[in-house]
Amino acid sequence: MSRKFPIAAVVVLLSAALAAGCVGPSASSRDKIQRALSVNTTTSVDEYLLGATDVVQVSVWRNEDLSITVPVRPDGKISVPLVGDVQAAGRTPQALADDIENSLARYIRQPQVSIVVTSMGSHEFSHRVRVTGAVEAPLSMPHRPGMTVLDIVLSAGGTTPFAALNKSMLYRKVGGEIVAIPIRLEDILNDGDVSTNYAIRPGDILSIPERSF
Repeated sequence: MSRKFPIAAVVVLLSAALAAGCVGPSASSRDKIQRALSVNTTTSVDEYLLGATDVVQVSVWRNEDLSITVPVRPDGKISVPLVGDVQAAGRTPQALADDIENSLARYIRQPQVSIVVTSMGSHEFSHRVRVTGAVEAPLSMPHRPGMTVLDIVLSAGGTTPFAALNKSMLYRKVGGEIVAIPIRLEDILNDGDVSTNYAIRPGDILSIPERSF
C-alpha cells in the first residue's frame, strides 16, 4: 500500500533539499510518469467533491420552508429540515441531491432537490499549483484550465541566473503517491523544445534547483 504525503509536507521537503544544495529525489519510473501524465488536465477538477467548509444551497422545488443554505460541518455532514444529518463530504452535489430527494420522499410527494455550491472553501489549497526553488518569486496560485509548465514559470517572474533548468522536476500526486516528472526547462526556454511543457494539474508542484558550483 502506497504511503500518502500531504502536499504541504512535500513543499517543505523540497524546500529543505534545495536549501541544502540538492536537486531532490530522482525521477519516477517511466510507467508511473506515463500514468501521471495521462491524468486529465483539460479541466480544474474531474468531478467536484464536497468537503468541510464548503457552503451549499439546498433548494426543494415548491417547498421554500425546506430550502436552506448551510456549510458542510467538520464531520462532513449537513443538516436538512425533515431529513436531519446527511453525509455531504466526499460526494458530488448531484449525489447529495439524490440522497436528500430519497429521504424527503417519505414526507412529500415527488420532491425535486437541487444543490448549488456557493463557497468552495475545502478546495482552496488542494486545487492550487506551486513553483519553488530558483525562480524570482516562488508562488502558490490557483489552477486554471490550459495552464502549462511555462505558464507557471513566467508567473513566478522567470528563473534566476543560477537555475539548473534541465534538472527541474514536476511533482504530481496520483492515487496517493507522489510522482516525480523530469522537466527540461532549458530546452523549453532556450531551444523551443516544448516536449516537456506539460499541462498542469491542480496540486502540482514545480521544483527548479540551483546549479552546483
